[in-house]
Amino acid sequence: EVEAAKWYRKAAKQGNAAAQGKLGFVLASGQGVAKDEVEAAKWYRKAAEQGHAGAQYAMGVVLASGQGVVKDEVEAAKWFHKAAEQGNANAQSALGVALMHGMGLAKNE
Repeated sequence: EVEAAKWYRKAAKQGNAAAQGKLGFVLASGQGVAKDEVEAAKWYRKAAEQGHAGAQYAMGVVLASGQGVVKDEVEAAKWFHKAAEQGNANAQSALGVALMHGMGLAKNE
């Protein structure tokens, strides 16, 4: 795990969106590195801004829960929507929940 985290970081620093997303995951979970939710959110955002659907979903999760960032359900819903449009099933489900409960979006009954 330590070796994997090292290589994810190298690739992430070079702008690789997939590696940025993976680095966010290992930082959020503490796999092979010290757990750091703030740093994880930073890497998720970098990957999400490049269009990485998994990182867009993860960005929605951290924003919805306030893990490493200020909680923002409106912004979370935007990231869920971007990932859902790319076919990310987890984001599609999260977006459905957000719509059902009016989390960051107008409630849709």
